[in-house]
Amino acid sequence: MAATGAVPGPDGALRCPWGVSTADYLPYHDDEWGRAVRGDDALFERLSLEAFQSGLSWITILRRREGFRRAFADFRIAAVAAYTDEDRERLLADAGIIRNRAKIDATLANARVLAGWAPGDLDALIWSYAPDPATRPVPRTLADVPAVTDESTALSKALKTRGLRFVGPTTAYALMQACGLVNDHLADCVARDPAAA
Repeated sequence: MAATGAVPGPDGALRCPWGVSTADYLPYHDDEWGRAVRGDDALFERLSLEAFQSGLSWITILRRREGFRRAFADFRIAAVAAYTDEDRERLLADAGIIRNRAKIDATLANARVLAGWAPGDLDALIWSYAPDPATRPVPRTLADVPAVTDESTALSKALKTRGLRFVGPTTAYALMQACGLVNDHLADCVARDPAAA
């Protein structure tokens, strides 16, 4: 990543550079990214969307998020776990999502695995890998933000061991960033909550 620090947004406030790179990113950057996400279904949605993002830009996923939510029953684990072969074919033909066969199959398989877990298990597992914020330096530039950490590698391994797919260390770290397990807003970013992880 470039050694770029926070830059002024449309209101003059400093933000992470990616957060002002397109108008679609601004509300996501300011109001969602890096904020704590709890609950199995909510985390299943983020895990699934991060998997779909693999190899693509996040803006591609963000712009289709409502299509994904419609296609995948708002990412309710129990509902997606019950999808049939007909549902799979419907998803493969749905122009409102990314029609990648491997990623669709992984999402359906992950839902079936997670449907067998006790309520709260996914939430507890993911959040058990949140690092101590006191041990993490505050990033000043994009170059200070890692793509993978020891914690994301361990989380990836734990998820894979329990049968989940498309959850590599980079995807796991993106999940940790998006769901507030880590706070990777730059030091001067208006969206950085000093009390956050």
